[in-house]
Amino acid sequence: MGIIELLLLAVGLSMDAFAVSVCKGLAMKKIDFKKAAICGIWFGGFQALMPMIGYLLGAQFAGYVTSFTPWIAFVLLAFIGGNMIKEAFSKEEEEPNVKLDVKTMFIMAVATSIDALAVGVTFACVPVQVVATWSILLNTVLAVCIIGVVTFILSCIGVKVGNVFGSKYEKRAELVGGIILVCLGIKILLEHLL
Repeated sequence: MGIIELLLLAVGLSMDAFAVSVCKGLAMKKIDFKKAAICGIWFGGFQALMPMIGYLLGAQFAGYVTSFTPWIAFVLLAFIGGNMIKEAFSKEEEEPNVKLDVKTMFIMAVATSIDALAVGVTFACVPVQVVATWSILLNTVLAVCIIGVVTFILSCIGVKVGNVFGSKYEKRAELVGGIILVCLGIKILLEHLL
């Protein structure tokens, strides 16, 4: 997986956090950079932490499943992306929550980054190659940092978008993120098969 695929993956993974950030912004009467940064730090931090945990767990058994790794990556990414697409078409509306306390943000950060844990497992199966001369571990650390930074930026933007435009873009963001993840899974599988 190269830098372009990694950036697309980062955007796809951050769409859940973006959607929740839009809801946060929607619920806030007045926002400032501090409130947006709190959302960005929580969501970006967990979007970086979870794939690293997934990678470390996946590295333990990656050697046993090397012939199936493209299929594993495809299934995980397609499942995550499919769930995001399904949620985008769901009629269920979530109640906006304005709280930025540790308990609320921790729960939301974990909830929006569970899919990133599964993606971290795919990093163990299909290594990330951002810098050709670096080891797999260093490339993975760089990859999770990129995912975290992209999520931080998009979460901050999401708070502002929610505050200004309302929930108009929340479902679209989730749909786009789901499509990106499914397409990445298909690309990995096709590269293996062809």
